[in-house]
Amino acid sequence: MFISVFLACALLGAIVGFFAGLLGIGGGLIIVPVLVYLLPLLGISAELAFPMALATSLASIIFTSTSAAFAHHKNGNIPWPLAKSLVITVAIGAVLGAVLAGLLSLKALTIIFSSAVLILALYMFLSIKVERSVPLPSKWWLQFIGLFTGVLASLMGIAGGAILVPILMYCSLSMRQAIGVATACGIIVALFGTLGYIFIGLGQSDLPPWSIGYIYLPALLGIVLTSSLFAPIGVKAGAKLTLPYLKKGFAIFLMLVAIKMMWY
Repeated sequence: MFISVFLACALLGAIVGFFAGLLGIGGGLIIVPVLVYLLPLLGISAELAFPMALATSLASIIFTSTSAAFAHHKNGNIPWPLAKSLVITVAIGAVLGAVLAGLLSLKALTIIFSSAVLILALYMFLSIKVERSVPLPSKWWLQFIGLFTGVLASLMGIAGGAILVPILMYCSLSMRQAIGVATACGIIVALFGTLGYIFIGLGQSDLPPWSIGYIYLPALLGIVLTSSLFAPIGVKAGAKLTLPYLKKGFAIFLMLVAIKMMWY
């Protein structure tokens, strides 16, 4: 089973990496739905498959967000005082999200994920432009934003950029700075969310072999190996293709996936 899952997820990782490079989207929006359908085919119960998909997605994001954050730091795109004011509550939120995922029913997890994906896909489809509008809020509001981002991102198995970037751009940050801060926070979401999913999964007696808590190692290794290889290919392809139409098409695809999952 290890080899078959590894190969299937290596293919998934190639697709995720390519589209992440092409469209600049978070891989979790693809990884989670695919694993939710793939893992039950391997004999894993649907109740376990969802938190395992979320945990495995977050674990893979540790690697991708780290490399992206180094690149943004090198280019001077991360205003570190702002990033540091967010990371503590982002970390707390990511752990809380993992704990909530362990407490919620399969139906509740599905509804939360699907509803959030629908909103994000609609945002992408409409190509909403967030203009600079208000100055940065107070420290307490920033910490609340970090907590909200951490909880929701952990419950969705994503880095949180799709949540944080529009908020920061509304608060007068440039797109590059918003993405830079979100990427740095994405490492924290992925790291602490992963630790949370490991901790709450340790008590599960019916997890499959090769699991660390809710993380499924064969899937994680396959995704990480190929996603990092195919992301640069997606970036190069993006320079030659008409991205607005591709983004709208991908947004429609995400909407259909979310609607389908509501009846999962």
